[in-house]
Amino acid sequence: MLNDQLSNALSKILSYERISRQECTVKSSKVIKKVLEMFQKSGYIGSFEEIKSTRGNDLKVNLLGEINNCGVIKPRFGVKAGDFIKFETRYLPAQDFGVLIVSTSKGVMTHEEAKEKRIGGKLFAFCY
Repeated sequence: MLNDQLSNALSKILSYERISRQECTVKSSKVIKKVLEMFQKSGYIGSFEEIKSTRGNDLKVNLLGEINNCGVIKPRFGVKAGDFIKFETRYLPAQDFGVLIVSTSKGVMTHEEAKEKRIGGKLFAFCY
């Protein structure tokens, strides 16, 4: 049994992207839904829907073939409002290419939104 559901979901999505599948089914949780919403808003995945089952809910994700790499950032680094550039260079391949997902006091958002609102938070995941 694996403990980190977000990591499991992102690694499954990445492996399905690499073998050119059109859709993927992952376990559902509030955090996974929020991260997938950020990926969808950034254009990396298509729509996703929740599927009810007797063993817990799943999410059916439509893949667009846009993801080169994605993953979870561990440990969950705390970032101040002006320090995003350090983590952009560490996790993203180029400037203005890719997205970092940040959990802030105002909710889960991309690092670009957090920069605009001048809010810090904890880094969750990356995608490019």
